[in-house]
Amino acid sequence: MQFTVTTPQRLALVDITDQVNAALARSAVKDGLCNLFTTHTTAALVIVENWDPDVAADLLHHLEKLVPRDGDFRHAEGNAQAHILSALYGVSLTVPIRDGQLALGRWQGVMLAEFDGPRERHVLVTTLGALPS
Repeated sequence: MQFTVTTPQRLALVDITDQVNAALARSAVKDGLCNLFTTHTTAALVIVENWDPDVAADLLHHLEKLVPRDGDFRHAEGNAQAHILSALYGVSLTVPIRDGQLALGRWQGVMLAEFDGPRERHVLVTTLGALPS
């Protein structure tokens, strides 16, 4: 399964929890594992709080401090910061599936982290688990 995410700006966290759960609803796996993978080198996947938007804003603000956009980079395309942030976070996640949905904590959400947008991004969803009898 795969879905597309359109990101709104250069740096953004886009909550994709509902899209992942919708993909899981089309799967026969009710309990098992969900692997998420994005096919990009300037985006990432992360689980963070999805209730308070200030969490995402703070995270993105401090990532810019950690890896400044105007750093001393050899990569000349202007998106070296995005490549580094993607490598720091990673392009895949594995989350348990319980009763056909992601088994996340109360305040957790799955986010696509955009570091070089706005763009269209793709997320692949793979499930592993016992099929209902």
